[in-house]
Amino acid sequence: MLDLGCGKVPFYNAYKPYVNEVTCIDWDNSYHKNIFLDMYCDLNTILPLKDGMYNTIILSDVLEHIKEPKLLWSEMYRIMSNDGILILNVPFFYWLHEEPHDYYRYTKYALQEMANESGFEFIEFETLGGVPEIIADILAKTSIMVPRIGKLIAAVIQKVASLFIRMKIGQRISKATRNQFPFGYAIILKK
Repeated sequence: MLDLGCGKVPFYNAYKPYVNEVTCIDWDNSYHKNIFLDMYCDLNTILPLKDGMYNTIILSDVLEHIKEPKLLWSEMYRIMSNDGILILNVPFFYWLHEEPHDYYRYTKYALQEMANESGFEFIEFETLGGVPEIIADILAKTSIMVPRIGKLIAAVIQKVASLFIRMKIGQRISKATRNQFPFGYAIILKK
C-alpha cells in the first residue's frame, strides 16, 4: 500500500492491520513532519517508483495541493498494479490550508473527468457533507482565533453540529444540500 502525500498519516492505524507493507511518501515542504515517512518526493513530478508497484494507493486531502494534477493521475495509474485500488478524498468547501501550496477545489465533474482520462474505473463516488457540515466547520475554525477560549468554543460548535447532523432534520438538510454545497468528495477507483 502507498500513502501518497501522507502528512501526519491520519489513517495509518486504520489500515495498518490490513496490509502487509506500507510506504508513506510526502514532500519536504510539508508542515506535517512525522515518524512514518519512508520517502520524500515531490508529487508534482514523475514519481521515482516502478510501474505496477502498488495494489492500493491512498491520496487523502492531497490533490488540491498538486500544481499539475493530470501528471499525478497518470503517475498513480502507472505505479498501480492491474486491478489495483485508489482511495481518494478531496475537500470542496474548505478553508485555505498549507499555504501557499493550496491550488484547487475540484467539482465532481472535474474528478470524474480526470479519473476517466487516466483510465480508472469508478467503484464508488460519494459526496460528503452539506450546509450543516460547512457552517460548523467555518464557525469552529473561526472560533479558534478567539483568545483563551477559542478552542473550547470550537469544540462546543463541533459537538452541537455533530448532534444536529445525527438528528433526522440535520440529516435531511445535509442530504438536501449535499450536491450543491459539498463539503468534499470520497472516491474509490480501480485500475
